Amino acid sequence: MTSTLIGRYMQQLANQRRISHILHWIAEISSRSGVATFVAAVLVAFGIVLAINGFPGRWQTDFATVAESITLVMLFVIQHTQSRQQKALQLKLDELIRASPVADDRLVHIELAEDAELVEREQGQIAHHESLRESDGAEEPGDEQ
Repeated sequence: MTSTLIGRYMQQLANQRRISHILHWIAEISSRSGVATFVAAVLVAFGIVLAINGFPGRWQTDFATVAESITLVMLFVIQHTQSRQQKALQLKLDELIRASPVADDRLVHIELAEDAELVEREQGQIAHHESLRESDGAEEPGDEQ
């Protein structure tokens, strides 16, 4: 029974990796300028064909449905890639915090903290920076804006 559960879990992970790979491939392809040019050309061509055929309502409905479907898929593609990039960046920052002897180790995984703790830490950072500015004394003549 345990080997069956492990096998299912491994299969699920493999499927997730495949889906993730496909989503990243779609994001990579769709972010190229040539794709934007191609889509613009298709839209112009479709508009011309619509005008020539007297703007049939069925075509417009079909086009709107396809466009909405593509938009929904791209929403999930973008969300997936941004989430993955955010996780990778967060891991890199956490590693830098751990590696620095003067860093506050409590900031590792701070993104998982409650909102109140985030606000409290932000206020502490603001107060710290203000005290640093005050300890520098008067502004230098070239610092005015």
